[in-house]
Amino acid sequence: MTTLVLPDPELTKGRFASIPAYSDEALYVATGVRIAFTTREGGVSEGPYNSLNLGSHVKDDLVSVQENRRRVQQAFACEDAPLFVPNQVHGDTVLELGDPGSIDTPLAPAQAHELALQAQDGADGLVVHALNAAALLCYADCVPVIIVSPTGRFAVVHAGWRGVDNLISVKAVRSMAYADEALLGADAASTYNIYIGPHIGPECFETGADVHARFVSQFGEECAFDGSHIDLAEGLRIQLERAGVSRLRICDLAKCTVCENSEFFSYRGQGGTCGRHGAFAVRTR
Repeated sequence: MTTLVLPDPELTKGRFASIPAYSDEALYVATGVRIAFTTREGGVSEGPYNSLNLGSHVKDDLVSVQENRRRVQQAFACEDAPLFVPNQVHGDTVLELGDPGSIDTPLAPAQAHELALQAQDGADGLVVHALNAAALLCYADCVPVIIVSPTGRFAVVHAGWRGVDNLISVKAVRSMAYADEALLGADAASTYNIYIGPHIGPECFETGADVHARFVSQFGEECAFDGSHIDLAEGLRIQLERAGVSRLRICDLAKCTVCENSEFFSYRGQGGTCGRHGAFAVRTR
């Protein structure tokens, strides 16, 4: 069995054409998988959506949103790739793109069209098996998660408190690990890199007593920042470790969207009217 080892995960800020983003260059060199957590800079949207709003559901001008998405694909040299942007519903549905056994095969146009329609039915995670298929999910306080396998398979997940509570990231890991078992063995998950993007930090995420109790019951006191705040990223780390992921392979950008609202969009920080930054991934080779 071939031994495949990813470089240690690391997120550094760079500029890709007009787009500032946090990415892992060593991962790209090793696998051909380009990951990016965008900021609110580099786009054409105005007002509370200023300027790289990637969400089409927030009452921003749709022409501006399409231009912003085009700029992201141009920045990462994948303008010809079909772009999948699911209708996020705070659920635990994970949609798979491509044949798990043919990871070097692009999607046929008819297949891409059908999957795009399925994505609009509602999904909060995309597992991408296909070559040259781009995934974009949008956020403004919820947790962006990108999972990458040494085989080049990857997932992009949207995890609000419901997604964390319902283990959507674990569901994506298990889907990938099942497909990777032949190459990576039964402990495939231990080889994955996990990237946690900008999200609302524990000091700003105040919850009701019921949500707080659910998190403490499921993940332990470690995820309780205090009696009324919870740490979403710690809940993610705990559940991913239980699923076989190595904590050493979990990289958290550790930037709070509320505290750093000048760099990222924040639903809470902007009173509910704001754009969406993105978690983006594509494998181009």
